[in-house]
Amino acid sequence: AVVSTQSKQWYQRRVSSGINAEYKGKRVIVLKQLGTGLLLVTGPHKLNGCPLRRINQRYLLATSAKIDLAGVSVPENINDKYFARVKAEKAAKKEGDIFDAKKEAYKPSEQRKKDQVTVDTQVLEAIKKNADGKVLKQYLRASFALSKGQYPHNMAF
Repeated sequence: AVVSTQSKQWYQRRVSSGINAEYKGKRVIVLKQLGTGLLLVTGPHKLNGCPLRRINQRYLLATSAKIDLAGVSVPENINDKYFARVKAEKAAKKEGDIFDAKKEAYKPSEQRKKDQVTVDTQVLEAIKKNADGKVLKQYLRASFALSKGQYPHNMAF
């Protein structure tokens, strides 16, 4: 895998808009770059419901808003292995059992919840210390969307 170093200079400490999957349109804060080149982002969850996630930098639009994250320390255990899902064991195939089996919904572990709270409290403190803290909170809560006639390549974020 090719690890891009672009995010170290451009995305770090920036508020970005996510444009993929379940959290599309959410504004997130880039915390750091993981070993595989993916970016570690958070909502914070308390503000807009986006948890700690890995996102490819292709799916982020960086904005000009910056936050000083000097006081934020991301726990060392948060790396690419941290986000790996546990594979469920396959049961022996039985006649007519295909449609009865249901997938279990994902439930975050207690460790993951604890890490989320730890990081979120630090990030929220950093937002409070910012000169435009109240405006920044509203900005993070609002979702990103384009209307008819708006083109992202013509905008300055």
